Amino acid sequence: MSNLKIAVVGIPGKWSTEVLADALESRTGFRLVIDMAEVCLDLSLGSLMYRGINLCDLDGIVVKKISAEYSPDTLNRLEMLRFVEARGVRVFSSAASMLGLINRLSCTVTLRQHGIPMPDTVVTEDIDEAMAVVREFSAAVCKPLFSTKARGMCIINAQQEDVALAAELQQFQLANPVMYLQRKIDLPGRDLGLVFLGGKYLGSYARVSQSDSWNTTINSGGRYALAEPPLETIEIAQRAQAAFNLDFTTVDVAETDTGPVVFEVSAFGGFRGALEGAGIDAAALYSEYVLENIRP
Repeated sequence: MSNLKIAVVGIPGKWSTEVLADALESRTGFRLVIDMAEVCLDLSLGSLMYRGINLCDLDGIVVKKISAEYSPDTLNRLEMLRFVEARGVRVFSSAASMLGLINRLSCTVTLRQHGIPMPDTVVTEDIDEAMAVVREFSAAVCKPLFSTKARGMCIINAQQEDVALAAELQQFQLANPVMYLQRKIDLPGRDLGLVFLGGKYLGSYARVSQSDSWNTTINSGGRYALAEPPLETIEIAQRAQAAFNLDFTTVDVAETDTGPVVFEVSAFGGFRGALEGAGIDAAALYSEYVLENIRP
């Protein structure tokens, strides 16, 4: 057992946070789960305090979840972890890598720059432009720039009068001034999560729809199952995650008639899907990886 002090940033009491903390504790004898809502950054003192502990004195921090839901404030939490990194603490994954994924648009731009196949996507603040896009797509999935597990997403169909279409888009824009519109694609009743640790492919799981919901998320009643995607899909997901230099992640991929497309790369990765769908004990494997890659 090592004497390293490695903490977990997550949501106290949540399964994935606690199993990761358990796995690290069993290997180091040290346990600390950090709720970023309670930290205090003091730039003059050079400290990031949490319940009397200066996080800058730790050997490492593993980020399982930065907040329950994403928002621009989430970026501020990552900036505080970036300060800790500058003080010599190894953060898994690096704050800079995660910063490029919290904002959906940032993730999308990076994926496009690396030639990753994605559904047709248009981003605009202009209602007239948005209406034209929905007409072109026939149906558009409207996604908040900051969200997880399909929260806040909706489908807007083109088969309606201009007044009604504009009203729907204006309603969406009330909470999302920058409108992210993606062509709705026909899913084969499932989409995939491909799991990577240190850039190496571990396996895949599927989220399988159990209802008539347009998405397959567990929040919408989906279930996990084993998936064995073809090499082409694995290679695309491998390239997608490599663009962000993450320590642990899952890549969300959909299978279409014209080939696989990537929806997004996760800043933190899904433990439950990996375990229940693919039999991958991500908490144990990630803990071993952290110990192998921590500074001496």
